[in-house]
Amino acid sequence: MRRLELFLVLGLLALAAVAVSLGESQFSAAQYHQAFADPASPPGEVLWTIRLPRVLMAALIGAGLGLAGATMQGLLRNPLAEPGVLGVSATAGLGASLAIAGGLAALPGAVEASALVGALAAGVVVIGLAARFREPEVLILFGVALSAFAGALTALVFNLSPSPVATAEVLAWLMGSVENRDLTDLARALGPMIVGAGLCMYAAKGLRMLTLGEEAAQMSGLPMARLRVAAVAGSALLAGAAVAAAGVIGFVGLAAPHLVRAAVRDDPGRILRPSALAGALLLVAADLAARMIPTEQELKLGVVTALFGAPVFALLAWRAARSWRA
Repeated sequence: MRRLELFLVLGLLALAAVAVSLGESQFSAAQYHQAFADPASPPGEVLWTIRLPRVLMAALIGAGLGLAGATMQGLLRNPLAEPGVLGVSATAGLGASLAIAGGLAALPGAVEASALVGALAAGVVVIGLAARFREPEVLILFGVALSAFAGALTALVFNLSPSPVATAEVLAWLMGSVENRDLTDLARALGPMIVGAGLCMYAAKGLRMLTLGEEAAQMSGLPMARLRVAAVAGSALLAGAAVAAAGVIGFVGLAAPHLVRAAVRDDPGRILRPSALAGALLLVAADLAARMIPTEQELKLGVVTALFGAPVFALLAWRAARSWRA
């Protein structure tokens, strides 16, 4: 575990350094030296004011999605579970869409706050279900229904949008991006992320016990109802804060736990921290690809994660199917 986490941390630091160094503007060695010697210089502004906050935001969002995905897969005992399975991502997207269509995008933080309110509203409902029902199927089915309903309402926002400009803004936001994020945006997302991560780590013992079955978990002496609620609340906070900060980004929470699962022997308690680090690595790499792929208009981050994440996850599923047959 320590070697795995050290390897992931070193890989993340190396990738972050590359992501800060590379971009649309190519610098010479003298300009890089100027950026380090004088952060207020033009090269320094590009590196430390534009690129660094973007890389940090991508790492934070990826870590949150990876941790939420690992928590959901352990709680629901389903390898296909991910943060959006609770309907939190869809309701957060709905909240942001309503704010943009209502003309609130001009207010600083209004769209992000609306998205977080939508995510928290869905989280409260799902937490109530988790406290009442032990069966994971209930949460999965309700999450699918909630996602479908929120998606339909979001489509209605598109249909009734007052102007093409508002429609384009909603679509651009829903595709996900960490472009033009600064340290203020990072600090705004950090609070709920820390709380959500703490709740997920608190639930780790309960996730490990659930691998033995519901009856064994109930007889273990652990406060399983409280741990289950903590897992749901933590995942909802992480997913909601991620959507509020960067829009809807898929496949990271689904794929990140599978990248490290074999190294932790399918232990749902030990997989949490490595999944967060793997998620951060994935999203920093995806954002770097979005910036470096030569296109007239920069690709959206959610598009890149879907383009590269779907084939990677299909490969993981194929390998898992072979191991199950064996």
